[in-house]
Amino acid sequence: MAASVAFFALFFAYPVAAIVGRGLRPGGTWQLGRIAEVLGDPDIRGVLWFTTWQAVASTLLTLLIALPAAYVFARLDFPGKQVLRAVVTVPFVLPTVVVGTAFLAMVGRGGLLDELWGVRLDTTVWAILLAHVFFNYAVVVRTVGGLWSQLDPRQEEAARVLGAGRFAAWRRVTLPALAPAVAAAALMVFLFTFTSFGVVQILGGPAFSTLEVEIYRQTATFLDLPTAAVLTLVQFAAVGAILAVHAWTVRRRETALRLVDPEQTSRRPRGSAQWALLGGVLATVLLLILLPLGVLVERSLDGPDGYGFLYYRALRGAVDGGGAFLVPPLEAVWNSLEYAVVATAIALVVGGLAAAALTRRAGRLVRGFDALLMLPLGVSAVTVGFGFLITLDKPPLDLRTSWILVPLAQALVGVPFVVRTMLPVLRAVDGRLREAAAVLGASPLRAWREVDLPLVRRALLVAAGFAFAVSLGEFGATVFIARPDNPTLPVAVARLLGRAGDLNYGQAMALSTILMVVCAVSLLVLERLRPAQSVSGEF
Repeated sequence: MAASVAFFALFFAYPVAAIVGRGLRPGGTWQLGRIAEVLGDPDIRGVLWFTTWQAVASTLLTLLIALPAAYVFARLDFPGKQVLRAVVTVPFVLPTVVVGTAFLAMVGRGGLLDELWGVRLDTTVWAILLAHVFFNYAVVVRTVGGLWSQLDPRQEEAARVLGAGRFAAWRRVTLPALAPAVAAAALMVFLFTFTSFGVVQILGGPAFSTLEVEIYRQTATFLDLPTAAVLTLVQFAAVGAILAVHAWTVRRRETALRLVDPEQTSRRPRGSAQWALLGGVLATVLLLILLPLGVLVERSLDGPDGYGFLYYRALRGAVDGGGAFLVPPLEAVWNSLEYAVVATAIALVVGGLAAAALTRRAGRLVRGFDALLMLPLGVSAVTVGFGFLITLDKPPLDLRTSWILVPLAQALVGVPFVVRTMLPVLRAVDGRLREAAAVLGASPLRAWREVDLPLVRRALLVAAGFAFAVSLGEFGATVFIARPDNPTLPVAVARLLGRAGDLNYGQAMALSTILMVVCAVSLLVLERLRPAQSVSGEF
């Protein structure tokens, strides 16, 4: 726990506190009256209300659509399952500006719906909600499905033998076991939609604004740092309250579970109901996931002279003369991969240690630490990026010119996913197994290696996949600290989208497609990694 606390204190709490302090204390004098002034503004209260209700609606809609898919991927075996599981995770790695652009091409003026039926959904809340479901679909599928695939189906079968119906057995046996994973997924979806930026900025237009969008406007457009600081504090307080409630309610429901090898729980669909469910999930993935991704690919190939690879070849061209890039944009691919690998390693170490500490200890202090780990998902990335610039600029932590600054920022977002993915599985391990290992003379390290690791190995791979994916797609903080000679893929895409001209737009779509393919291949490799030793059903 000490290592995780030190990491968050140094690279999260310190930068955020510094930037907020600078906003509320200009010239060395505290301006606390600014808080009441900002909160009394009707426009700000409207922003806060919209931020909250659209996050709730997005979370409920995502759970409604994605939970059936979590069951399908956890319990049904069908051709192409591993490839499809990797594909549904791709949207989560795409920069939100790219997600917004893809949906704008479908639901905006001249988009797919406009051409086919004359329907436009841009500047409406429905476009925002659908884009949020597209972005967060994989969070529910992988977080809930990862635990669901390891639940022993014989417990539900025993309930049915004792007279319970299919739905009653699922509601009384499986659902309580899944509750912590469902709550963890819902929490992550809510935090991402509560702090939504790129999607709302592009699809919402001037009619809709979240706290994150408003913080950006006050900082970059109006240069009003005090107002941005107040909004950051409001966002921080709201997220803290939500995390406290989550920690209190979920902790009461977590119990030891019988976990088995996922290979033992997956089988071919049986009966018309399961085949219909599989067909419905595949249709949803086709319309909600593959269609927007197909728009990206189509636009990356649609050049002025017809379809071809003009925009891809342009990525290897000369250095941008306008100063946006000091290297060819294609080098952003290698930069992103290198940064993501380092960030994933940091996130697994910090998040793994934190999850282990949360599993072995209890009490208010530990529950508070559990909530603290989720705060990077609910605090403005704009604030974190600016905080890095103004705090990590003096010895012994002068990291402004160091390459490690970008992986550190990416790891901040990856750690919560590692913790939330591993924690339900770690807490489901029966503590008597560790006690038995200790009685037989095993050291704590060996007991963890022999008891916990075989059971959580798959969850560790899922956590690594999430950390790698979010590191590839992190944009909010990275855009402020990535150097022009070492841009990441999301930063390069945003810079190209922000410049006029069909060539820049086409190159942005080409880089987005490359990012999509890199993510899909990486996640597919992780899907094919299987533990060498299967988990015994006796566990």
